[in-house]
Amino acid sequence: MSEPEPIVLAVEIDDPVLADRLASLLGGVAGLRLATPGETANVAVVLRDLPKTAEPAEIELTPRELDVLALLAEGASNKAIARQLGISVHTAKFHVGSILDKLDATGRTDAVTHAARRGVINL
Repeated sequence: MSEPEPIVLAVEIDDPVLADRLASLLGGVAGLRLATPGETANVAVVLRDLPKTAEPAEIELTPRELDVLALLAEGASNKAIARQLGISVHTAKFHVGSILDKLDATGRTDAVTHAARRGVINL
């Protein structure tokens, strides 16, 4: 039994960065092949005149919050953060809450992910 012909997909997007990201994501999908320039495709994705997304607002974390964030990235608990920074567990918990609010994060891991994506910390 032979494999079915792949679906040929053409991607036409004004934003070259977005086009490259989409092509790299779709390039490895089984049963799908990206069309070469000028090739007729079964399906086309065309995105023109996309609205420019606003750059994320500058995140202003205090030096202490940056210390706490670095420890969060290491997986430290509030108790471990408090011990390492010489602060109370209550204060550590307060800093974690403030970081979550400023980064609009739903949890500790989400906060580290948001911070890394925005360049606040390097992992």
